[in-house]
Amino acid sequence: MNVSFILILLLFGAIATYFSGDKFAKTVALIFSLASAVVSFYIYNEFSNGEKFDFIHQWIANPNIFLALKVDGLAIGMLLLTTVLTTIIIYSSFGNVYNNSKSFYALVLFMSFAMVGTFLAADGFLYYIFWELALIPIYFIALIWGNGDVEERKRAIVKFFIFTLAGSLFMLAAFVYLFHKAGTLMLGDLYTIHLTEQEQIWIFLAFFLAYAIKIPIFPFHTWQANTYQKAPAVGTMLLSGIMLKMGLYSVIRWQLPLAPIAAKTYINILLVLSIIGVVYGSIVALRQRNLKKLLAYSSLAHVGLIAASTYTLSLDGLRGAVLQMIAHGFVVVGLFFAAEVIERRFKTQEIADMGGIRIQDSKFASMFMIVMLASVALPSTFNFIGEFTALYSLYNVNIWFAVIAGTTIILGAFYMLKMFQNVMLGETNVKVFESVTTQEAIVFIAIIAVIFLFGIYPKPINDLITPALQEIVTKINSINIE
Repeated sequence: MNVSFILILLLFGAIATYFSGDKFAKTVALIFSLASAVVSFYIYNEFSNGEKFDFIHQWIANPNIFLALKVDGLAIGMLLLTTVLTTIIIYSSFGNVYNNSKSFYALVLFMSFAMVGTFLAADGFLYYIFWELALIPIYFIALIWGNGDVEERKRAIVKFFIFTLAGSLFMLAAFVYLFHKAGTLMLGDLYTIHLTEQEQIWIFLAFFLAYAIKIPIFPFHTWQANTYQKAPAVGTMLLSGIMLKMGLYSVIRWQLPLAPIAAKTYINILLVLSIIGVVYGSIVALRQRNLKKLLAYSSLAHVGLIAASTYTLSLDGLRGAVLQMIAHGFVVVGLFFAAEVIERRFKTQEIADMGGIRIQDSKFASMFMIVMLASVALPSTFNFIGEFTALYSLYNVNIWFAVIAGTTIILGAFYMLKMFQNVMLGETNVKVFESVTTQEAIVFIAIIAVIFLFGIYPKPINDLITPALQEIVTKINSINIE
């Protein structure tokens, strides 16, 4: 079996979900997403035993374009994140009723298909196609099934679409130039081409615009909070849990190895912008009265730290970034799902209208607290491993970068604990909070299990991703300049 099977499975699953009708759509989608997760674990297990899953087949002879998929530890890590979280996200939606659910769940699976393709693609043209395809389903998911006033939702979603599409056009221009230079867009060939320092700078900046918007990095973040708020819970979890990782992954896989001299030239600017995002996101989160917006700015702060870790250009930095990418994916999905559980009962996202939930449902309060503490990197949680490694890599560049970026822990603890106090504690709310269902509890238990499993024993992921990251760091340090 080659890795293309998982793409075929997800694409066929999206089609089957649509034709299964509204009654069975969510069940069919869950079956295919679960099957893709099982195949991902099979690939991980066989890869660990030495089997190769790379796939390459010529697609177009002139120009020279390949259907090429690369499977290394980094790609498998993102593959597992995508397929496992897609399964959890689909299952988490079972407490909601969606109009035209066959289209809704088909779009979710199609988005998963596109994101997996982005993480696996080893030809620049194929990578770009998957990158753009992932934007289409989330646009319709957020626009059609989103929250709040229709006109406000349209403005937020259209802004998101235009921002991300515009950034992608710069990346496309970079690929056109690279194809003109190398005659191919195969990743391995691009790693070996000779670029002058000026060429690297232009290539680097073109990629940076696409990735900085997608991640997002300050000041390219202005689309994020409103989009997260207006999107339905499933859309918000897909965006924050998986889609933003496309940008971070692409920095590691494409941007840094292709333009290392530019990265080293602008390292201080890149680190400063990323760290500003950490502080800015944390300060703005303190002032939020809407729960989903608070979590959106919290996510901005955390991905700022991940981006900073990535741009240290060190093995520790890349490793910390990938560990935190995976950890953040599960924790942020858990947080947004908690917000969705509350909204299902209280019909509001406003923190002022909440409170007193712990008295009515202590089990939910306990599960929410665990996910919240993981978000602030409590030791023994997965986030602690990633944040500690990221801060250590920043310390090796400049101690003040580590000190200032470390405010994400201090400020994060402050606004998250304050939020928990206002949302969960206090006197009994006049609104009745019905106890979490078995289905909701299973979602939380799955996320909490991952948080503690890899918080206590991160070795499997660390061993999986390190060889691939070491290879990339070697390429960053060895590419010749004309």
